[in-house]
Amino acid sequence: MNPDNRIAICPGSYDPVTYGHLDVITRAAAMFDKVIVAVVNLPIRKGNTLFTAEERVRFVENATKDLDNVEVEPFRNLVVDFAHERGAKAIVKGLRAISDFEYELEMNQLNRRQAPDVESVYLMASAKYSFIRSSGVKELATFGGNVDDMVPEEVAAALKERLGR
Repeated sequence: MNPDNRIAICPGSYDPVTYGHLDVITRAAAMFDKVIVAVVNLPIRKGNTLFTAEERVRFVENATKDLDNVEVEPFRNLVVDFAHERGAKAIVKGLRAISDFEYELEMNQLNRRQAPDVESVYLMASAKYSFIRSSGVKELATFGGNVDDMVPEEVAAALKERLGR
């Protein structure tokens, strides 16, 4: 690997991937030589997922297929260990609100204790996506709400199939 390569990890559960996630991934792809979207296989904080890791990886792959420097992989270890395994020096996360900041500050401190050589980079949510949360999208879909402008078409169809009443 070329030592000048700038590799970043964009970790998350992506259950499901939203246009907010894709906005952060796209912006990170413009900043780094390579972005690895790391889809957590077994999220601790969020419990069971609606979609399997394989489905979530496929959704993200399909949504980012036009970004040549983006790869998508599942992972099941510490994000900093995954970053080291992939030669990444940055973890990129999106921030929407104060509640995101509080959680990410704590995670940053824990990650820095484990791997001081891996930096955390935060991108503020674009205004048009700042209200979108995966859990909110799932709740809307459960009750028949329209999520077409919040998630890719493939994801909207899968949500309607799995959650629609």
